[in-house]
Amino acid sequence: MRFATRLLLVQLATVTAVVAVCALVFGWLGVRQLRAESEAAALNIARTVAEDPDVKSLVAEFSADPGTPDAADLRDGPLQQIATDVADRTDALFVVVTDDHGIRLAHPNQDLLGQVVSTPFAEVLEGNEVVDWEVGTLGESARAKVPIYAEAGGEPVGEVSVGFERASVFDDLPALLTTIAVAALGGVALATLATLLLRRRFERLTLGLQPEELVALVQNQAAVLEGVGDGVVALDPDGVVRVCNEAAERMLRLVDPVGRRFDDVGLPDEVIRAVREGATAAEAVVGDRVLYLDTRPVRRDDRALGEIVVVRDRTDVEALAGRLETVRAMTEALRVQRHEFANRLHVASGLIDADRVEEARAFLGDLTERGAIDFAVAGLERVPDTFLQSILGATGAAARERGVTLRISDDTLLLSEVALPEDVAAILGNLVGNAVTAAVSGDEPRWVEIALLGDGGELVVTVADSGPGVRPAGADPFGRGTRGADASDRDDVHGHGFGLPLSRDLARRHGGDVWLIDAGGDGSGAVFGARLPGALRRDAAHSGEETP
Repeated sequence: MRFATRLLLVQLATVTAVVAVCALVFGWLGVRQLRAESEAAALNIARTVAEDPDVKSLVAEFSADPGTPDAADLRDGPLQQIATDVADRTDALFVVVTDDHGIRLAHPNQDLLGQVVSTPFAEVLEGNEVVDWEVGTLGESARAKVPIYAEAGGEPVGEVSVGFERASVFDDLPALLTTIAVAALGGVALATLATLLLRRRFERLTLGLQPEELVALVQNQAAVLEGVGDGVVALDPDGVVRVCNEAAERMLRLVDPVGRRFDDVGLPDEVIRAVREGATAAEAVVGDRVLYLDTRPVRRDDRALGEIVVVRDRTDVEALAGRLETVRAMTEALRVQRHEFANRLHVASGLIDADRVEEARAFLGDLTERGAIDFAVAGLERVPDTFLQSILGATGAAARERGVTLRISDDTLLLSEVALPEDVAAILGNLVGNAVTAAVSGDEPRWVEIALLGDGGELVVTVADSGPGVRPAGADPFGRGTRGADASDRDDVHGHGFGLPLSRDLARRHGGDVWLIDAGGDGSGAVFGARLPGALRRDAAHSGEETP
């Protein structure tokens, strides 16, 4: 049985029980009220008769006579007439008058006149009024007994007893019970209607799921949301955050986002715009993290329930990809060096084979003095750091194979060693690699110029090339490309790839940046700048400062 049906039955049973109890209570109160009304009516009639002057005088006369009154005289006597008239006018079962010995002076049954009453009368003759239900010669009745006093006062000289038949007392009981029953049935009917509406509302709110299914759903949700490394944010149709796991809070740097509008949780505009547009595989930078956002609508039975935003952290992956790209460039440079070194060995071997020993000895001596490889990077001596020399030298060798000259700017001033070799290699290698590719597509002479400046622990780099500049004009070189994009709409050198955004992200992780200084064009190439705090060691040996 479905939970909604069980809930309906339980509610109906509860309401029915409550209504039944209320009906019984109201019925009991109604019976008590009818009894009280009949008793009050009997008491008032008895008091009225007892206060009648004729009744007082006649009863006093009979009580003063020590003998027993004659029944024949009583049948047509004035007391009998008064009692009969009162009973007829009030629909009472009986009006009985007795003397101080309990002898009936008036009674509906004339055969009982002159006899002692069948119910107790001593308490009344003591001056007390008695109201009770008793069984007498006329059956069970609600009766009231009131003492009769003589005009001169003193002790009671008799009593008046007025009674109403049980059946007459409860004449209104069927109508009362009918009213209570109708009200009870109406209450049950209203409760049934309210329960049906509540059931329908409950099923709409729970999308037809039963509590057991909701429990399983919550358990599965908790297991999935907290058991995966991806961030998950659930938005309702109004854009309010309803679910946000710890991974999403950590990656998006959110604080108590549940219950707040997604636009108001303090996220960058690019994240809000990507979610609002329902972008898939959108990239964004939040703090020092590179994030991928996937937004998908959620529907059930053609009803829009909102959106799910899946957040993936790709910072480490992209950083690793950049470093791998640097390694690839270094590998290519080593290949060029090996090729050039092999060529020089072939030259030396040829000189020896031609018996030109002196020339071979001079050639080998020149190799020993200048090194196995000539990097051919003008101004490389301005860079004292051996790590940077190796990178720039290898890159210069690879660029020379492509017909591009690599040179170090005269403005270079670098006195410290590199403290972040991996990130520096990734950023510098990416900028120089893009510049070489751009220079290849330009006119002669083809060159790339690099300037490196050290300011304490901060490294500032500028890279200029002789290429055609950023294309198309006005494009954002740091825009992230989409796989499968038309090549005519892309500039794989300066933008719409992954190198420049990755370099900028790496720099921003350290509080720096990578930016476009000059887009170039009209015969001049592009100029990019990079600033990387903490990339250099702040020590006296390399900064030129004296140790105190």
